Amino acid sequence: MRPLFDVQHTAISGSSTSNSDPTDRRINALVRHLVQSSSSAMADSLSASATSSVQSDSVFAHVVRAPEDPILGVTVAFNKDPSPNKLNLGVGAYRTEEGKPLVLNVVRKAEHQLVNDSSRVKEYLPIVGLAEFNKQSAKLIFGADSPAILENRVTTVQCLSGTGSLRVGGEFLARHYHERLIYIPLPTWGNHPKVFTLAGLSVKTYRYYDPSTRGLDFQGLLEDLGSAPSGAIVLLHACAHNPTGVDPTLEQWDQIRKLMRSKQLLPFFDSAYQGFASGSLDADAQPVRLFVADGGECFVAQSYAKNLGLYGERVGALSIVCKNADVASRVESQLKLVIRPMYSNPPIHGASIVATILKDRDLFNEWTIELKAMADRIISMRQQLFDALSARGTPGEWSHIIKQIGMFTFTGLNSEQVSFMTKEYHIYMTSDGRISMAGLSSRTVPHLADAIHAAVTRVV
Repeated sequence: MRPLFDVQHTAISGSSTSNSDPTDRRINALVRHLVQSSSSAMADSLSASATSSVQSDSVFAHVVRAPEDPILGVTVAFNKDPSPNKLNLGVGAYRTEEGKPLVLNVVRKAEHQLVNDSSRVKEYLPIVGLAEFNKQSAKLIFGADSPAILENRVTTVQCLSGTGSLRVGGEFLARHYHERLIYIPLPTWGNHPKVFTLAGLSVKTYRYYDPSTRGLDFQGLLEDLGSAPSGAIVLLHACAHNPTGVDPTLEQWDQIRKLMRSKQLLPFFDSAYQGFASGSLDADAQPVRLFVADGGECFVAQSYAKNLGLYGERVGALSIVCKNADVASRVESQLKLVIRPMYSNPPIHGASIVATILKDRDLFNEWTIELKAMADRIISMRQQLFDALSARGTPGEWSHIIKQIGMFTFTGLNSEQVSFMTKEYHIYMTSDGRISMAGLSSRTVPHLADAIHAAVTRVV
């Protein structure tokens, strides 16, 4: 018989001769089986050992699972629900009457122009972004004839939608402004306190919403801003307040402006819904323009997610209105130092779409028509929901649904009622009772009205 080593070698190498005897062939087969089994077991053992080692020795073993974002987590739960009757009213994104995402026709046209322009390249933008986009964005929010623009007192930088604009502005203020305290309305968009805290500011709140009237707590607002320290920063929603849908009147805005200027409070506007609230770009910009007209300084963060449907393109701008052109130039130089280590420079495609539309008269006019159609559909959904609740005799006062404005309605439902509607009716919203009117349709309004009626009659 051959030495075992030779047999193993023959078996492992796979060499054999046609004239080997049957005994040798059986031994070869047995050894080959044993070697393969042993190798497989050893590999499995090593793999298991490695996996166990990685799991037990990970430097991140102490990391706990974070909770879902309270707004985006609604969609996660919605997607897991197999019910054919489920309805997502949590995330602020416009939907058609058929419940589908909408890409505006004017956006398609602008993209077609861009794609067919062979002179376009994919080079990096400057740190401050696309110059034409910045120019047109400032005109859109301040007005083309704004003295601040004509006097070169405005510096505008392209940022990553509204969130990025707020963050860049917040970090600039934390570095260069003498007061690091910012007042935000109560309630406000859930990301506001996180953005400003991480930017290096201290966050306090001022009264804004009155649950008893489901309207503006104007007196509380004035009292809280009146007691704020001189020089504090104040976050203001330019229009269509999120989450309440409650806005001050123009007369109230002017009182707010006078109070803030007398206290030297610095206004920081978040303009996420220009044109999307009333259907008019100019009307929705009036609060901002009031503050600019008096010659004072202010910050404005703009987003094109809602009004142009460019959610995933992340297109926004931060404008800072300064006292003079020299200050504006120096402010811009420091904004570059904030942006460069953060994301270096912004993306080109979405900003190019916006610039193409804003600078072309025909495209701009077409946009205003589509924008008003979206705003009008949301207003129609408000009326239909109010009528449906009235028809059902739903307990409570529901006129706030048609008095509020913009994408969201603060229903007044409590967290237990929200949970009930999710469990029994498969309707998803944030736990504070905020619903996106843009997610409703004529087909789904009755379902929502039934759910609200059941919630307020069966859940206290």
